[in-house]
Amino acid sequence: MQVQHPIVWKMLRINPFLFKIILCGIFLPTTVCGEPGLLSPPARNWGFTSLFGTFDRAALQRGFQVYKEVCSACHGLKRVSYRNLSALGFNQNEIKAIAAEADVTDGPNDEGQMFQRKGLPADSFVGPYANDKAARAANNGALPPDQSLIVKARSGGADYIYALLTGYTSPPFGVTVEEGRHYNPYFPGGLISMAPPLTEGQVSYADGTKASVEQMAQDVVEFLSWAAEPELEQRKQMGVKVLLYLTFMVIIFYLTYRKIWRDVK
Repeated sequence: MQVQHPIVWKMLRINPFLFKIILCGIFLPTTVCGEPGLLSPPARNWGFTSLFGTFDRAALQRGFQVYKEVCSACHGLKRVSYRNLSALGFNQNEIKAIAAEADVTDGPNDEGQMFQRKGLPADSFVGPYANDKAARAANNGALPPDQSLIVKARSGGADYIYALLTGYTSPPFGVTVEEGRHYNPYFPGGLISMAPPLTEGQVSYADGTKASVEQMAQDVVEFLSWAAEPELEQRKQMGVKVLLYLTFMVIIFYLTYRKIWRDVK
């Protein structure tokens, strides 16, 4: 006589992946059960993440320099305008000069033709490629993601981006890295098409800060965190004002309540 298996055992026989998920969730760490080579990024102390935290203006300017001199060769920043750089401490003349470095396609003109002009502060950052096909053709089929919301779009946020930029290493035994790929334990699957973007002394900071890989990664992540939410500081300030207002109103209502019902027994 055939013994009937319990329902759970039947489910595990039908779907072996379910058994793996249960086993991993209960007994084994993410580094073993997750995607091959995937590590959780270590938490870092970012000053802008606390309730009253703000962006470091010096770090923002250094991070913009890293983006401009390194990252912008492959990655766009289309949701940020040049005029937004005033929040980093740049004056209007500096912003105009930065915008003028870009060639913007505009039009049509009176003849119905598109034309090229120098960038203006009101323009969004000009990307390095005309379209996605051109971007893939220049990067062996890989599409470099736009950096405007990258910190918000990736699980782990700023910690993940920092770990990814600094996490390139030699593959472990048994892992084959194809040509044009690189091993990074923080990237899903462990293999990434982007070559290590940062090297020691790659930029020269005007303030004399040593441009180590870790420092450049920290600065550019600070900048990209700002780019993802330029109004972060204003939102926090408004939130504090709202909390203070609500606290004040609660006190007023409580005192009014006590006065009205003071003589009622």
